[in-house]
Amino acid sequence: MQRPTTFETAEARADFSRAKRLLAHARRTSFWLDDLGETEAHPPLAGDTTTDLLVVGGGYNGLWAALRSKERYPDREVVLIEAKRLGWAASGRNGGFCEPSLTHGRANAAIHVPGEEAILAELGEKNLADLLATLERYGIECDVRPHGVIKLATEPHQVPALEALAASDSSVRVLRGPELQAQVRTAAAEVGGWATEEGVVLNPARLVRGLAEACRSLGVRFYEDTPATGLRSLGRDAGVEVTTPRASIRARHVALATNGFPSLLRSTRLHTVPVYDYAVVTDPLTAEQRASLGWDLEQGVTDMNNRFHYMRLLTDADGRERLLLGGYDALYHFGRRVRPEYDVSESTFERLTVHLETLFPQLMGVQYSHAWGGMIDTCSRFFAFFTRAHHGQVVAAAGFTGLGVAATRFAADVMLDLLHGESTERTRTSLVRKRPMPFPPEPFAWPAIRFTSAMMARSDRRGGKSGAWLWLLEKLKLGFDS
Repeated sequence: MQRPTTFETAEARADFSRAKRLLAHARRTSFWLDDLGETEAHPPLAGDTTTDLLVVGGGYNGLWAALRSKERYPDREVVLIEAKRLGWAASGRNGGFCEPSLTHGRANAAIHVPGEEAILAELGEKNLADLLATLERYGIECDVRPHGVIKLATEPHQVPALEALAASDSSVRVLRGPELQAQVRTAAAEVGGWATEEGVVLNPARLVRGLAEACRSLGVRFYEDTPATGLRSLGRDAGVEVTTPRASIRARHVALATNGFPSLLRSTRLHTVPVYDYAVVTDPLTAEQRASLGWDLEQGVTDMNNRFHYMRLLTDADGRERLLLGGYDALYHFGRRVRPEYDVSESTFERLTVHLETLFPQLMGVQYSHAWGGMIDTCSRFFAFFTRAHHGQVVAAAGFTGLGVAATRFAADVMLDLLHGESTERTRTSLVRKRPMPFPPEPFAWPAIRFTSAMMARSDRRGGKSGAWLWLLEKLKLGFDS
C-alpha cells in the first residue's frame, strides 16, 4: 500500500504561485560563489610548456592533487589547468557537508567492498582529520562547524532504521520529541539521529580559495580558461602530451580530476552519469526568525528519504545568518549531457520552498536570495573509483556522487600513489583496485534511470519497501543516487 510522503502531501496543498513570488528576486547562481566575490583570475596558457605533474581540473580533487604533490614531492613542478575558473563547478555549488565516509556509508561499503568496512572507515576518519589539520596549517578560514549531522525521520518507517543505526554505532544518538527540538526546531519530524562524528559543515567556496592560495604559496602554476582538448602518450617513461586550444603541455604524469565532465579517457565515460542537484538560500534571517530555529550548534541536517534533503545554517560575508535547503530532485538528461541551462530548474526551486516551510513553518513567507543547481558525477557504487592509463603515467578519479568535499583529498593521495608506483594502505584496498559497474549507453541509460528514480520515490511511499527492481539492482551492485 502506498501513501504520500510528508513532502508530497505538502506539495498537494501548496500554492505554487506563492512559491514563485518568494523566489522572484533570487539570483540563479551559487550563493557561495556570489558571496565570495571576485577572486584573482589566472591567465590562460598561451605557449607550450613542460612539467613533472599536470593536473587537469580546478575543483577540490585537482587542488588537493596539486597541493599534496608539492607537500609530498616539493622539488617536482606542478601545473594545473582549468577549463573555466577554479571551483566554478561542483566545488563551488555544493552544500558544504564535509563527511569522513569514503564509501557513502558503512552499509554501502558492505555491498561493494565487503570485508573492508573497518579499514576504510579508519582511512576516512584519518583523511578528515588530516584535512582539518591542513586548514589549520595554512590558515584557511572556511567557517567550519564541527558538530556532525542530524538525520530526521520524516516518515514513520524511518524511526526503526534510526534506532538500528544507533544500536550499531555508538556515535549516533537518537533524539526524541523535546530532545530533537532542543537541537533543531522542525515540524517535519519527531525523531532524529544525531551522528556526532559524521564530519563538519563548511563554506565550500572559501575552501577552494584557501586551497588555491596554499598551492600558490608552494609554487603551483595555474592556467584558467584552458580546457584540455586531447591527451596522448609519448611512450613508456617518456611522458604524456595534453593539448589545449592555444598550446600543449608535456608532463611526466597527469592527474585527471574532471568530475562528471566527459573524460579524456574514453574507457571511463560509461562509468559515470551527470546528475543535477539543486539548492536555495533564504534572505538574511531576522533575529526573531533565527531564534525560532534553535539550532545553536549549527549541525548539518538531512532526512532519510530516498529523495533526501540536506539543510544547514550559514553566515554570509556581512555576518548575517541564512538557511540553505537542497536536494530532493536528482535530474539526469538524455545523452549524459552537461549544459549551463541545466543549472536552473524552476520547478525544483519552487518545490524546495514548499518543503522548507514544511520543515520550518516558523519561516513561512521568507524570501530567497539564491537558487541554483550543479552537476554531480554519480557512479553505480556511489563512491570514487580510479583508472590508470598510458603505462601508468595517467590516473583519473571520478564518481564521488555528492560526497566529495573530504573524499577528494583521499583521492588525490591515491592518484599520487598510483602515479609514483607506491604501494600504500590506500592502494591495497578494493576501493582503489576495483571499478564499479558501468551505466548502460544511450538509448538505454535514460529510461533505466528514470524508472529507477520512480521506484525510489515509490519506495518512500511504501514504508521503505524496495520492490523487485531496486532489490535486483542491489544484487547486481548497481545503483543511482545523488
